[in-house]
Amino acid sequence: MYETMVMARHYEERLQEEYLEGKQPAFDISAGPIPGELHLAAGHEASGVGVCHHLRAEDTVTAPHRPHHIAIAKGVDLKAMTAEIFGRETGLSGGKGGHMHLFDPDVNFACSGIIAEGCPPAVGAGLAAKKRNTDSVAVAFLGEGAIDQGAFLESLNLASVQNLPVVFVIEDNDWAISMPKERVTDVTNGAQRAAGFDLPGTRVDADDVIAISDAATDAIGRARDGNGPSLLEVQVHRRMGHFMGDAEGYRPDADRDAATRRDSIERLETKLRANDIDDETLDELRSRARERVDDAIEWAKEQPEPEPSAAYEDVFSSPPSEDPERAPSVADTGGED
Repeated sequence: MYETMVMARHYEERLQEEYLEGKQPAFDISAGPIPGELHLAAGHEASGVGVCHHLRAEDTVTAPHRPHHIAIAKGVDLKAMTAEIFGRETGLSGGKGGHMHLFDPDVNFACSGIIAEGCPPAVGAGLAAKKRNTDSVAVAFLGEGAIDQGAFLESLNLASVQNLPVVFVIEDNDWAISMPKERVTDVTNGAQRAAGFDLPGTRVDADDVIAISDAATDAIGRARDGNGPSLLEVQVHRRMGHFMGDAEGYRPDADRDAATRRDSIERLETKLRANDIDDETLDELRSRARERVDDAIEWAKEQPEPEPSAAYEDVFSSPPSEDPERAPSVADTGGED
């Protein structure tokens, strides 16, 4: 878990460096090697790792618009993911999805930029697992600003009514974009939402990967055993802006400083040292994690960009023209344009 957390943190820090290239001093969102928006999850590592290290490749995970730490923890191909973020044709979706729409069917991972959008697909995956009589589970990650969305509440309801193997994980980083949590929702503990749907709700108050892992053990075990869904809320901290280029004028300096001091990686280092893990071992783990990240980024930057004509590909899904079962076209039926 420590190595994966270091890898996730270093990944975000390196992407920040790459993203800002060419975008300063006057911020230009279209410039540089990573055009468009970029939402980084430095400070969220304990959540993704604490939950996902219990999962298998066949388990489904959906993530929100701040997805990289979860993708890394789930085992998404690091090089292909990075190429996707850089918009290269060897990316997970040919460079067309970008960082908010990562999809890796090899490990059943997907994410979306739409708030709470991952909850219904996770419920669908849970229903599929139940109908197939397997012990696979689905996990839907979302932010605390999404807990009033209909997609989330309806998903809780359906998962509870159908007794589905789904775990909902709320990442509470205190900020719903630029709004503090207390201004956008009526509960300080998002796990209380579970009570309205007759399912267990647990909150982990510190971004402590061991505590999160313990809570996830119970929730995922319950799902695998056929005992239905659970809701977790875990405290994390946003060490960067909502998106790259966010000046964070809405955020008090004290809050930003506090988030920097609450370091889940340093917390785990302290626990490892207390359990006789020496600095040489920690250095080796850090070096290996950082090397993987640096290799993935350098590899991605060397990959070709898609040809402009590729913009017309993968837009629609149609059966092959030789397929006798295909739907008749306008030309086939003699209809008008």
